[in-house]
This record gives sequence, C-alpha cells and structure tokens, in this order.
Amino acid sequence: MAMHIPKAPGFAQMLKDGARHMSGLDEAVFRNIDACKELANTTKSAYGPFGLNKMVINHLDKLFVTNDAATILRELEVQHPAAKMLILASQQQEQECGDGTNFVLIFAGALLEKAEDLLRMGLSVPEVIKGYEMACKQALEILPALVVGKIENKKNKGEVRNVIRAAVMSKQYGLEEFLADLVTDASISVMPNSGNFNVDNVRICKVLGQGVENSKAIQGMVFKRQVEGDVKKAENCKVAVYTCPLDVMHTETKGTVLIKTAAELLDYSRGEETQVEEQVKAIVESGCKVAVTGGKVGELYLHYCNKYGLMIVRVPSKFDVRRLCKTIGATALPRLTAPTAEEAGHCDEVKVDEIGDTPVIIFRQKSDASPITTIVIRGATENTMDDIERAIDDGVNTYKGLTKDNRYVAGAGAVEIELAKQINSYGEKCPGLAQYAIQKFAESLEELPRALATNSGVKASDVISRLYAAHQEGNQNVGVDIEAGVPAVKNAVEAKILDLFSTKYWSLKFATVAACTVLSVDQIIMAKPAGGPKPRENKNTEEDDD
Repeated sequence: MAMHIPKAPGFAQMLKDGARHMSGLDEAVFRNIDACKELANTTKSAYGPFGLNKMVINHLDKLFVTNDAATILRELEVQHPAAKMLILASQQQEQECGDGTNFVLIFAGALLEKAEDLLRMGLSVPEVIKGYEMACKQALEILPALVVGKIENKKNKGEVRNVIRAAVMSKQYGLEEFLADLVTDASISVMPNSGNFNVDNVRICKVLGQGVENSKAIQGMVFKRQVEGDVKKAENCKVAVYTCPLDVMHTETKGTVLIKTAAELLDYSRGEETQVEEQVKAIVESGCKVAVTGGKVGELYLHYCNKYGLMIVRVPSKFDVRRLCKTIGATALPRLTAPTAEEAGHCDEVKVDEIGDTPVIIFRQKSDASPITTIVIRGATENTMDDIERAIDDGVNTYKGLTKDNRYVAGAGAVEIELAKQINSYGEKCPGLAQYAIQKFAESLEELPRALATNSGVKASDVISRLYAAHQEGNQNVGVDIEAGVPAVKNAVEAKILDLFSTKYWSLKFATVAACTVLSVDQIIMAKPAGGPKPRENKNTEEDDD
C-alpha cells in the first residue's frame, strides 16, 4: 500500500500538484520588479536616434534586425506575467499613437526600479502607488503648459514635416530628411477634406535593389506582378473589377452530354467560345480598357481579351481588390457582366513598368487628391527595407496623431527634464510619505534623456546636470545634443526636434498605470500547465480594414 504524504500546510495544500505559489515582498513584488527591469534594460539601448539594433530570431526562424521596440517585443514572446503587463501597456501605446512604445517600457522600468528602493527603505506598497498616481496627475496637468506650438493647417507641408521628421529620426538617423519628405507628401495627398485620416490609405511596396534614396511615392496602387495578356498599357481608361475568376464556370453537379456526330461536337465547342466572346465584347463595348480579376484567368478568355485589346490584371488578394476599388472608384462585381457607368472605375494611367528587375503594375492617379498613395521602398536587403517600412509606419501614425491633436512639445528629452524639475518641487511641498514616491517619479523621468545621452556615447551625468542648469535658468525647451560628440545641450525647438503632445501624454499615463499594476501584485499563483502542444495564434493574418 502506497504511503500518503501530506502536503505542507498553508495555501499550497489547496492547490493541485504542480501548481506554484509565491507571496510577499521578496518572492512576488521584487521578483516582478526584477523581470520588468530586465525587459526595460533590453530595449533601453535601442532608444533614440543612436539606439542600437537588436537581432531577434522568432519561432519561425525569421530574422529581425531592428531598434523598433514594438517589433522586438512582438517577436520575443515574453512569458513572465509581470513583464507581460509592461508589454500590454506598450502595445496599447502603439495602438493609441503608433509611436512611443520604448518610452513606456523605459519609464515604467525606471518607476519600478525606484519603487524597489522605497520598499526596501520601509515604505508600504500603497504609499508608493499613491505617490506615483499623484505625481502622474500633476505631470499631466503641467504638460499642456509645455506645448510649444500647434499645426493649424494639416496640409501645410512645412509645418507637418518637422513633427514627422523627429518621429522618423529615432528609427532611421541620417535618412530623416528624405523619409520625412516622402511620408509628408504621401500623407497629405490622401488626407480627405473631412479630416478623418486613415493610416491604411498609405500603402507600402518593397522592391529589392538600389538604395533607400531611390524610394518614391506614387499616387495610386502598385502591384509586384505581370499582366496576364499582351496589352501592357492603358491611359485615361475605364476599369472593370471582378471578384470572380475570368474563366468558364463549372457547375457543382456532374452532367453527361451525349454527342452523336462531329457536327454536334463542333457546335458544342463553338457555343462556349461564342458565349465567352460575347462577354468580353460586352465589357469592351461598355468603354472599359482594363479588367481586374480576383481569380484565375482562363486561356479562352485570355485569347479574346488579347483579340479585343483588353488589358487583364490579376490581383489574388481580396483586400488589395477592395483598396484598388477605392483608388479608382469602382464597384467589385461578383459575376462576369458588363459594368454600368456607376460600377466602372476610372484610372489616369495603368501600365507595366520595371523597378530594377522587378516587374510591377502601376495604377496611377494624376489628380492631387488620390484616395490611396503607395510608397515604393528600395533597399539593398530585405532587413533594410523592413526597417524603413517601420520608420515610415511611425511617420504616418504621427500624422494621424496630428489630425486628432495638433499640439506639439519640445523633443530631445527637454519635456522630461522640465517635468522632473517641476514634479520634484511639487513633491517637496507634499506632506506625508507619498512625497518620497513623487520625488522618485521625478528621478525616473531623468532616465529618458539619460538613455539618449548614453546611447550617443557621452557621459550621461554631465548631460543631465547641464540640462538641469539650463532649465533652472528658464530655458524649458533645452534638450540633449546628441550630435556634439561631447556632453552638450541645445534648444530642441530651434533644432526642429519636436514630439507630439498626445504621444507624451499617453506614454506617461500608460507607463504609470502599468508600474502601479505590477506593484499592487503581492501574490503569484500559477496552476499546473495543461499537457499537449500549445495552440499558436496566427498574428500574420491581415485584418479586414473596411
């Protein structure tokens, strides 16, 4: 008879075998803080224009070389529950503003690191959380006073470009001037008069070869494909769009046709050919010079399309078919019928071109206001183009942020130091133990300019002291000068280093909430993992954006 070994008394005896349980400051809180600090330190060296790249190989063996925090975190698949909270906060920042994910991680990590010092000094967790929440509230009240300007006309290239330039600079230092012009032109061209800017209206097409400076924006759509027939070009043309294949339809049920003579066989084949010819002829007679299909193209249809000079473009993605319909103002038809005047789209130019040695089909609209613009990215390697795409994505999201809130603040760490200075003064006036947490909040804000200085290769403590000296004199727009090569500061507004107000606002909010959530956990209870392989969620499926 097997001996029954009793479980240890306490909470553990209520759980199944294999379950884990941790509680208290040392086991739960400090462990959580250590995990979050490690995560923040991982991405800290990737912060700012001189941020170093990380080489990440995901579960599919795909290689990523990037300094974009959102991409690094998405591909790392972090398992620690506390670190996941920080990642959720940075993902929320990505959804809200499209930029500032690394800010959230670094700032939340700094808050937790300072909280550990306070807890070891003897403060309780509720006192630390209360102090952080008071400091965050005060910071969000101070922030509007630090606004240095507004963009009144969202279609004014000169004003918009300066804000987009700063967002792009942190990802692609040295190419910021070129990319800022590219993103500004593309974003303004698709900006509707209603003011509801959609990020999906700026498309990306990556073509390997040449250098990044050969990238360009094209008003309309670009597909990396060849046309199906012989017609390669059409100008000022009507376009018919079909979601069905350009092929003879087969019935779902099987049927038998009994043919007795050769004449009957010829008539049977000729009847099918006549029907196909009539359909193609009807499309051409409706005024359409181009037909776009979402399915395959049959040989018989291809023959008659070539005969009547109809250009055939095959677009397999239903999402691209929808975007093309939006670009040319067409209605996608489910059956092969001649489109009416309302259903047919119009395009100024459809042609096959070669970019490098890659054949592309370009649907170009020559009017100033096109519903969709495509940025064609050139680059020597796939990794380079992927990184450029992420920089452009940040720039386009920054433009979308501008359409929601047109205020901007000084960049280069100027806002963080000014907030740290004012919150430190506020903390000295606050009674009770919460003042220690408020002052630690101010110290945590120093981590952002400190990271900028460290990554640019200068002594961070010298830069921080110079920043404080300049801000004490009333120069609240002075930030880190990363180009000097020695510890130096400069006026960020004069250098046109600007950040969106909304990005800073939500970064502070999300980072503080994430840090307070991690601190408020005093027990970790993990059930025994279920057996069998874990289902892997597919993150690469394209969402329906209509």
